[in-house]
Amino acid sequence: MSGILMMVIAIVVLGGAYLLYGRYLEKKWGIDPNAKTPAYEMEDGVDYVPADTNVVFGHQFASIAGAGPINGPIQAALFGWLPVMLWILIGGVFFGAVQDFASMYASVKNKGRTIGYIIEEYIGKLGKKLFLLFCWLFCILVVAAFADVVAGTFNGFTANEAGELMKVTANGAVATTSMLFIIEAVALGMLLKYGKLPKWLNTVIAVAMLVVAVAVGLKFPIFLSRGVWHIIIFLYIMVACVVPVWALLQPRDYLNSYLLVFMIAAAVVGIFVANPACNLEAFSGFHVDGQYLFPILFVTIACGAVSGFHSLVSSGTASKQIKNEKNMLPVSFGAMLMESMLAIIALIAVASFAKGEAAAQGLTTQPQIFAGAIANFLTAAGLPYSLVFTLINLAVSAFALTSLDSVARVGRLSFQEFFMDDDTDEENMSPFLKVVTNKYFATAITLILAYLLAKVGYAEIWPLFGSANQLLSVLALIACAVFLKRTKRQGAMLWIPMVFMMAVTFTALGMTIFKLGNAFITTGLSLGNTLQLIFAVLLLILGVIVAVQGIKKLFERNSGAVKA
Repeated sequence: MSGILMMVIAIVVLGGAYLLYGRYLEKKWGIDPNAKTPAYEMEDGVDYVPADTNVVFGHQFASIAGAGPINGPIQAALFGWLPVMLWILIGGVFFGAVQDFASMYASVKNKGRTIGYIIEEYIGKLGKKLFLLFCWLFCILVVAAFADVVAGTFNGFTANEAGELMKVTANGAVATTSMLFIIEAVALGMLLKYGKLPKWLNTVIAVAMLVVAVAVGLKFPIFLSRGVWHIIIFLYIMVACVVPVWALLQPRDYLNSYLLVFMIAAAVVGIFVANPACNLEAFSGFHVDGQYLFPILFVTIACGAVSGFHSLVSSGTASKQIKNEKNMLPVSFGAMLMESMLAIIALIAVASFAKGEAAAQGLTTQPQIFAGAIANFLTAAGLPYSLVFTLINLAVSAFALTSLDSVARVGRLSFQEFFMDDDTDEENMSPFLKVVTNKYFATAITLILAYLLAKVGYAEIWPLFGSANQLLSVLALIACAVFLKRTKRQGAMLWIPMVFMMAVTFTALGMTIFKLGNAFITTGLSLGNTLQLIFAVLLLILGVIVAVQGIKKLFERNSGAVKA
């Protein structure tokens, strides 16, 4: 199958799914365009801030994408292009987009509260406490992994064969541009809030800022070590966690969304110009290089098909910015389908290389393979390889850094919410509650633990991410299914994804625990693998308890509708 044919199939399937299935869900769940949204009801200038659809879409898409839709399909390509493509399209439409839309919808109907509060309301307080603990541990895991990825992308030095340190100009350029994005985001946030300019003018200004940052970055690269970047990134995240979303989160994601959409558009153009051949087998087997297609394929390809992390963004930050219920479909459902499109592009990218060709060109990591392939495609359109390669790497780092903003804030909110109930009197809390629910304390403890885990290294953390992420998806689907049932809405479309992902995640975590546990008994484990084993056991126990509680509620007789 050629790259063009893959691209055409993806465009038709994903575009048709939005127009048909998305609109079907809107009708079944009862979208009310006249209802006052939580962004207005609860407006606090920090987390609850009404924003235009394109701004919230930018935040949602930039936050959920991360490096996942690029890494996952490239890693899973060992099973062949056919199972990868089928899972991206089927999973993206009927699993991921439905989960993201349902999570945002349930949150908006419950004062913009997170999935944790929805579990408390419709399943029980114990379920909420355990879920929030699960979320907090998961967020620490993601912040640690993504911070290490970004620090590696910004690392201005590498050692040659003689052990001498050499400057890496491409990484330095990406670092400069990314830092400029942050400064420009603050300026853009002020402009969006106080400027009251027409949307088209805001767009022109945002694109101009983007171009300036890229040009300056290419001209003046910053060269700092990985360890220094670790510190800078965590200091940035600490600030990003507590400042009002309009001041940094919204405008930064808005800026980055243009970069990411431009990257996708350029990649599509490159595919149609170059029409790369597919050098992958359609199907290489159920057991390849010691990996089993089930469950490995379905935990490796997460963000491009279905990802539990998305439910935290949909219900944790984006739902608090929605101006109108009719905006939920393009922001949640639409952003997920855009991410599936990116995953298909990543599949075409890896398939364009013959066996061993990418490594021979010095492309060893998934982002490098992706950037190298897109650069190859666009050279056919007359663009210089080195420039395109640097810009694609910049876009990939932007994915990871914007995800860090959101997941760190969600981790902070999860920690705060763990100690609060619906009936908590915020004005008369005990000294202990005042400390643990303080946003600065919650941010500090979350990021200190993530920093310590980040020092272990991305490679040691990442193997557990996929399973934990997909288990989070199970819990979100259960919570949304219970919400829809209790509020007399149609929720049957969540049941198959819920059961399938339950089988996937419990199998994957069980295999991880068995493998690490056996190694612990026989040969002992490194610090990184020991942390993986502890996290895997904790996440599995918490996940099973919350899932059992939710399923019991799902099969209970509905005594009466709950207003939402």
